[in-house]
Formats: sequence, structure tokens, C-alpha cells
Amino acid sequence: MRRAGALPYLLILPSVLFLGVLFVVPLVQTALLAFQEGGTWSLGNWHRMADDLNFQDAVVNTFSVVLIVVPLQCTLALGMTMMLRHVQRGRDIILWVWSIPLGISDLAAGLVWLAILTDQGWLNTLLFKLGLISGPQAWLTYETPMVLLAGIIVAELWRATAIVFVILLAGVQLLPKEYEEAAEVFGASPWQRFWRVTLPLLRPSLQTALILRTVLAFEMFAMALALGGRNFPVLVSEAFNWQYGNQDYGVAASYAVLVMAISIAATLIYLVALRVPAEQRA
Repeated sequence: MRRAGALPYLLILPSVLFLGVLFVVPLVQTALLAFQEGGTWSLGNWHRMADDLNFQDAVVNTFSVVLIVVPLQCTLALGMTMMLRHVQRGRDIILWVWSIPLGISDLAAGLVWLAILTDQGWLNTLLFKLGLISGPQAWLTYETPMVLLAGIIVAELWRATAIVFVILLAGVQLLPKEYEEAAEVFGASPWQRFWRVTLPLLRPSLQTALILRTVLAFEMFAMALALGGRNFPVLVSEAFNWQYGNQDYGVAASYAVLVMAISIAATLIYLVALRVPAEQRA
């Protein structure tokens, strides 16, 4: 009996050791580095981070992308999921096409969109052939910040909506059909069935998708670097620049801890706002 009781703990022990060595230890070291300077406890790294010329822009750009992209991705993914739910023929092909971005890395996706939006890119070529522009237009410069933001948002929508879509699709496939059928019998419209039955039952999947996508959005780096470079600083890119450009590991650690704190706060908000009822956790 004792061996049977200890078996689950023995099975998860390798994972616990893996996380402890490769995640918890570096995390603690980074947190300590952020609050130390010259071997003593100090907030000097945080002061230098706050005084960084790009700090305010990095915060604004990061939150702008997250607050725009995440709701749009969830809305698009939810619509795609509901559409695919009613498709009979060609369902597997549509699912495969919509999932293609999952196999493309962040940097590769950024380079693809750079080829589209650069001065001599595909977009300018198309617009020129249609007679809509007379010459190359610069979309990704500091002189066009809103267009640059829009380009990054569109690229992020294309690249990462598939992650949310796959999570929601898996959740929808597990929903019992009896609830919707009962609502239909009692005269509920398609919108009422979606809003009052499907969406509440889909809350666990929505919670998971929102947490995952928000955390990854706050950690955005390659897409912003490929399209905007130094013209579009984000929190993670500033951490990278302080780490490798300025060789100031303390400030880089402060940026990393800030991103982690924001991600944890967003996760807690989702856990409270989208609290899953006990009967749906099983």
C-alpha cells in the first residue's frame, strides 16, 4: 500500500527535478541579481532601468501589443472554432491550413512579414502595380509608429492565433452536446445557445488560452526585433540589449523580473476573473 501511494510522487519526481534545476534555480539567481549591486542589496539596477531612454516606450509598446492582440486573437480563434464545428467536408484540410503558423518560429515569421512590409517588399510591389502608390513607401520606420504597430499586430495575429484556436478547438470537442440540444428544444436561438451554453462550458479552455497567449505576448521579442528593430522597443528586447549590448547583467535581470511579475499578475487576474466551477474541473 505504501509503495502504491508513493508511486505518483516517484513518477513526477523527474519533472520536479528538471524544473528545479533548469527553471527554479536560474529564476532565483536572476531575481537575486536584479536586487544586488556590487555584492550588496540595492535598487540601483531598477533605477537605471527606469531611467533608460527606451523604458517608457518599451512598456507602452509591450502593453499596446498585448491589449490589442490577445483579445483579437481570442475572438478570431473562437470564430474559427465555431465555424469549423459546423464544417462537414474538407474539415481536416481547413484545420491543417489554419494550423500551419504553429510550425513556424517567431523569427522566421518575422522575416516573412519583413519581406512583405519592407520598402521593396511584396506589399509595395502590389500597391505600385495597382497604381495606388507612385513609389516605395516606408512602413516600418520611427516616422510611422502607428503603421509599425499595426504591422506587428497583424503579423502576431497571423503567427499566434493558431495556438489559441487549437486550444479552443480541443475544448469544444469535449463539450457534451446534450446541453445545446436541450436549449434548442426549449427554443433558444443559435446566439443564445452560444452565449448561454457553449461559452460558459468553454471557460476552462478560454482561461488556459488566455493565460498562455498573454504570457507569450509579454515575452514577444523576435517579431518586434525583425519588424521594428530599435524603432519598436519592447521589454524583452530591452533586456536583451542590456545583457549583450551594454553588458549590464543587473539591469537585464531587472527587466526579466519585471516581465515575470507582469505575467504572474496577468495570470492571477485570469484565474480570478475566469474562475472555473468545481464541476468543470474534473
